[in-house]
Amino acid sequence: MAAPQPGTTPGHTDDWWRGAAIYQVYPRSFADGDGDGTGDLAGVRSRLPYLAELGVDAIWFTPWYLSPLADGGYDVADYRTIDPAFGDLDEAERLIVEARELGIRTIVDIVPNHVSDQHAWFRTALAAGPGSPERKLFHFRPGRGEHGELPPNDWPSQFSGRTWTRVEDGEWYLHLFTPEQPDLNWAHPAVREEHEEVLRFWFERGVAGVRIDSAALPAKDPDLPDFVEGRDPHPYIDRDDLHEIYRSWRRIADEYDGVFVGEVWLPDSERFARYLRPDELHTAFNFSFLSCPWDAVRLRAAIDDTLAEHAPVGAPATWVLCNHDVTRTATRYGRQDTGFDFATKTFGTPADLRLGTRRARAAALLTLALPGSVYIYQGEELGLPEAEIPRDRIQDPMHFRSGGTDPGRDGCRVPLPWTADAPYAGFGSRTEPWLPQPEGWSAYAADRQAADPGSMLNLYRAALELRRADPALGDGPLRWLPSSDGSDGVLTFRRSPDLICVANLADTPAALPAHAEILLSSGPLDTDGRLPSDTAVWLRA
Repeated sequence: MAAPQPGTTPGHTDDWWRGAAIYQVYPRSFADGDGDGTGDLAGVRSRLPYLAELGVDAIWFTPWYLSPLADGGYDVADYRTIDPAFGDLDEAERLIVEARELGIRTIVDIVPNHVSDQHAWFRTALAAGPGSPERKLFHFRPGRGEHGELPPNDWPSQFSGRTWTRVEDGEWYLHLFTPEQPDLNWAHPAVREEHEEVLRFWFERGVAGVRIDSAALPAKDPDLPDFVEGRDPHPYIDRDDLHEIYRSWRRIADEYDGVFVGEVWLPDSERFARYLRPDELHTAFNFSFLSCPWDAVRLRAAIDDTLAEHAPVGAPATWVLCNHDVTRTATRYGRQDTGFDFATKTFGTPADLRLGTRRARAAALLTLALPGSVYIYQGEELGLPEAEIPRDRIQDPMHFRSGGTDPGRDGCRVPLPWTADAPYAGFGSRTEPWLPQPEGWSAYAADRQAADPGSMLNLYRAALELRRADPALGDGPLRWLPSSDGSDGVLTFRRSPDLICVANLADTPAALPAHAEILLSSGPLDTDGRLPSDTAVWLRA
């Protein structure tokens, strides 16, 4: 399949992002170009033809910046430097250009809530001492108690454990995540100015967009009051101060025709939509759909709620089944509890991978047919399961801060299998990769799947090719249709006068609506033409 030239994707307007298929790359685990066991930009560059053939419109890179990797790169030490484990700035710029020549745009990740404790600002603040201007860039405070031995407040962590760490001179600093990730003080103008300059730095190097990590967290109540459940406004989530920050960012993005996608976890749909007003973020991730169980009624409600949230501000929805933090789809859908919740993750949860893979195939067609943009996490197109990492090899801080009860997120970050018969499944390493690949990983290798017409990879390729070629897919209207059998377990919707998606989540086969042609199916139909359970199909009416 020939790659379209930038800006010419069939069925897309100049607002390419409204209906784009965006592929998430976790650089450490995508492909290893220099053989040292860690994925890198050379590895990504070598696989750009694969991504072009897959049919994606853009790549979103999780942080590739200089980092001690205390939290997988989300502890950034320097936003203008590529971590040497991944390459250098020249290579990043070449990657951006080479990808664009194949019709693929680049989205980078920005983490405004915090930096690494190795960041120059924080190291200077530690040396400067209490009351110094340098410490005002962060949230340093004296402790409570007779000798300042207690934390300044009782805010809960986004991970497990404390949110305050005491330094040698007796002051404490705030970190909503790990101690290696001190929170920035967004009331300080220098913090805002620095991030605006970082945005310009990357837009000027040709990136098309920016994903904003933990986008609802940066602003804090300046009094840092104790946490009270249900208090409004919240002391550090979704504070009104954030909207002017993102308006200033939007003005910069508009200068470069850049786009934003925010990581916004909020249960209040009205407040969620505020981030998507025309002068703020372009899109935001849709976590209600991602965490929803494999249940037709609940999935339909998640779809309806998502579209209703976005309608008042005219923003397109985003859809995603999995990412670098979330249990892989084939495993999650094979468990008794098919939803996702960080609080319920445990070791040894059984999964029926055959059932989960069948559902993941159907979910891929369902998701790729929904209106808006879609994000595909690396390896989902290969149907990779969640790996259970040996305890002595786990690196994720969520595991350690839970006291060892949380398996962490490493199971969805295992290096990809590219070549079935090569060492380490063709990841590229001369030595064992940074995370171990489980036994049988080569069975999922891209080269083996490319040769199998019925593979998960070829299902994704076919769906993305149809999506790019048909103006009815991507952004646009959706109209629900009654199922032919009247079952609540069957999701049927029309995307245009002649394009229909049917997903059967019921326990029994379902009749298909009248149609002229079957465009694509996640699995074979029954001999009588009925759609089996846990199967989805695209129809030409």
